[in-house]
Amino acid sequence: MGLHKLLINGRWVESASVRTIRSPFDGSATGEVCFASREQVEEAVGAAHDAFALTRALSSHERSQALEKVSAGITGRREELARSIALQAGKPIRDARTEVERAAGTFKTAAEEAKRLNGELIPLDWIPAAKGRWGIVRRFPVGPVAAISPFNFPLNLVAHKVAPAMAAGNTVVLKPASQVPVTALILGEIIRESGCPDGGVNVVPAGYKDAEPMILDERVKMLTFTGSPAIGWELKKQANQKKVTLELGGNAAVVVEPDADLEFALPRIVTGAFSYAGQICISIQRIFLHEKIYERFMDDFLQRTKKLKLGDPLDEATDVGPMIDEASARQTEEWIGEATAQGARILCGGKRKGTMVEPAVLENVRPEMRISWLEAFAPVVVVYPYKDFENALEEVNNSIYGLQAGVFTNDLKKAFRAFEALEVGGVIVNDIPTFRVDHMPYGGVKQSGFGREGVRYALEEMTELRLMALNF
Repeated sequence: MGLHKLLINGRWVESASVRTIRSPFDGSATGEVCFASREQVEEAVGAAHDAFALTRALSSHERSQALEKVSAGITGRREELARSIALQAGKPIRDARTEVERAAGTFKTAAEEAKRLNGELIPLDWIPAAKGRWGIVRRFPVGPVAAISPFNFPLNLVAHKVAPAMAAGNTVVLKPASQVPVTALILGEIIRESGCPDGGVNVVPAGYKDAEPMILDERVKMLTFTGSPAIGWELKKQANQKKVTLELGGNAAVVVEPDADLEFALPRIVTGAFSYAGQICISIQRIFLHEKIYERFMDDFLQRTKKLKLGDPLDEATDVGPMIDEASARQTEEWIGEATAQGARILCGGKRKGTMVEPAVLENVRPEMRISWLEAFAPVVVVYPYKDFENALEEVNNSIYGLQAGVFTNDLKKAFRAFEALEVGGVIVNDIPTFRVDHMPYGGVKQSGFGREGVRYALEEMTELRLMALNF
């Protein structure tokens, strides 16, 4: 199993605190990991600060070449990385492999975008006094970036922070989620071999108190955080004058109109609801079905849901693995019980054994119940019939979150109406809100945070515009 050390200033460093990382499926030990002290986090910040003089001077070609090497390194170690995700995060191995492929693609995209960090030439002579003047606008890297990543995508959501930072010429101090640090440390090995300068990327698993220098130190110029709203908004307050990007979760809904292609929509909605036990920020939690198709849809949907196989994430046949810990599974059980006690009806699933929760479908759920309006982050969906499309859109907006929403319809007017009316960062037409490709802008509104990921858009967040005004 071995000891996984901290990556600080290009060196592997031990710490006084060593934790055993355990599988959420069966509690078995999956790795021994050093956790950084506050002093070691400060050392990582100092290393990132010093290395910025080197990374900002790298040419587009050099940055692109390093990112290409990281992408190739991920591909070369894909099975090792996939197993680490399955073991630590409980993600079914087939989904873990997909995540590894996506992460390699994210770094590949960043390698391309490193060569496209363009500026513009603008005429300034719009007024007589500015005759003969031109402006040159360029983007410059902001400096050291503090990156805090979640448990549910231990590789690709790390990639979405590290890859654009490297492409921009920034340095990084990365704190991976405490449940899943091994995958990020393997990525650290790959980055270390890519030609990235020492201190360019530092990986320091740490408790939140010990990680405070990442937020408080003035040498850190930006915070990018994915996680819970309670922690994210508090970190924003502490970040003071830093640039901040927050991705804080969601309560994704999908609307299915009578003209939708149900043969396509049904399996996609099953996938969107129950992949990785619903522990995805854009996992479907609410389904709005037009009353004309309600019974037909539900008959098929329940049959498909009941056929999903629960079990060991390393089993190739497993569709749904464990939740990340027993506390999360117990909360899911509690919310389902609370809803049924108030009149909701379980159509299938909902039983818990340890960290395993059967995929659950509920109807007769009132919008004010926690299982409906809060983020369940679990293999649970609630289903509502509707008559009027406008009312369905209003109900989708009846949430404190606004990350993505899906609308199945072949009526272009309704598609554009949803685009205008839905209070979300992304409207996915004729697919599930769980759809994401890694170069598209991704982020939300309301309690889902602000700022955007997606490599080019993250690059914009991680750079500053600077103007040079020329007088000829």
